[in-house]
Amino acid sequence: MTTRELHLNAFLMNTGHHEASWRLPESDPYAHVDLAHYVRLARIAERGTFDSLFLADGPQLWSNLAQRPAGALEPLTLLTALATATEHIGLIATASTSYNSPYNLARRFASLDIVSGGRAGWNIVTTAGREAARNFGLDAEPAHAERYARAAEFLDVSLKLWDSWEDDAIVADKAAGVWGDDSKIHPPRHRGTYFGVEGALNVPRSPQGYPLLVQAGSSADGKSFAARYAEAVFTAQQTLADAQAFYADLKSRTAGAGRNPEHIKVLPGIVPVLGSTEAEARAAERVLEDHIVPEHGRARLESLLHLEPGTLDLDGRLPEDLPPESAVEGAKSRYTLVVELARRERLTVRRLIARLGGGRGHLTFAGTPEQVAGQIETWFTQGAADGFNIMPAVLPSGLEAFVEHVVPVLRERGLLRPGYGPRRTLRERYGLPRPANQYLTPALV
Repeated sequence: MTTRELHLNAFLMNTGHHEASWRLPESDPYAHVDLAHYVRLARIAERGTFDSLFLADGPQLWSNLAQRPAGALEPLTLLTALATATEHIGLIATASTSYNSPYNLARRFASLDIVSGGRAGWNIVTTAGREAARNFGLDAEPAHAERYARAAEFLDVSLKLWDSWEDDAIVADKAAGVWGDDSKIHPPRHRGTYFGVEGALNVPRSPQGYPLLVQAGSSADGKSFAARYAEAVFTAQQTLADAQAFYADLKSRTAGAGRNPEHIKVLPGIVPVLGSTEAEARAAERVLEDHIVPEHGRARLESLLHLEPGTLDLDGRLPEDLPPESAVEGAKSRYTLVVELARRERLTVRRLIARLGGGRGHLTFAGTPEQVAGQIETWFTQGAADGFNIMPAVLPSGLEAFVEHVVPVLRERGLLRPGYGPRRTLRERYGLPRPANQYLTPALV
């Protein structure tokens, strides 16, 4: 039995991660705006003792309306509702540093952490894409390096804001008529390249100090940013070797940044398709693939690869003259992953679209519960992962199947705890300390 604890996060996406999941008879095409649907999913994940659940987001309309359910409820609003419907599971929301301001966003996350009793997490994204930029009055997306420079300052300001109240700033002395101690308030008075923030946050320091900080970029800039700030990293790899290389590199970068490498958890994404036999699982996977509309997948792939519409031949392979990652401004790491997958397995565009239909570049795995658990165990024990971002192809059935059939196997193998235990905050569940307030001297911490 390993002494490490496997971490599981449920990545929830409307009817499931497979782009054709909404077309199945069991699926509700309106689930993406149904609170009851998300409450059900959160409670299923909590029954499986998942550490957390996660909602992706972006400040633009994703895809086209023909392809799959589009649009999404604002995640912090939705997670606040889920906080009242659950007791234990962590609640992680995506929010962009490119199209928000530190004061308002820091306040919203602190509020979620307070409402949930210390279960909030922030998936920090820099937001690539011209579509999002144009929604905020820009003609083009900022350059990749500039987005990360802004994100670093955004995080520095947010940390100052979360620390602007000391933990014991509230006195609540009714007899003396003193509610709080002004000497324990620390306005940031920040003046930087991208932001000017003067005053303290108007919310007290939250139960975790600040939310769990999550990051998902795997480019060189993304990994440097993660090494400096992130406490959990959502990543996409297709092979054990690639996952091991990413894991070792990120842990090394984290140590180089002066942090404990154990304080950053690496969670690759996996799209499990389950069956009582391998043949049954493969058949379920084929049903999903057969429901893909190839033209939708080709348009999405051309957009990712920065190609003109109609460039790709469905029965041909990717062009040999694609630009290198260094020439790409948006989604650099995903661009490289997709191109390398197509080249390595010599896939036609049609087959590549089928491979991407379930997880958009994340590992897809069809098999029995024991086979899925074995894949997770291999990556976990061989230096490729601290846990997994579970991305069911179909929801809610895929999450229910994972909880009912894979979770017991992981527990039998000593990888997963039987219950939540006494640890209540999301940081405690991930084995992370509560951060000290930066405004206190070491002697007082």
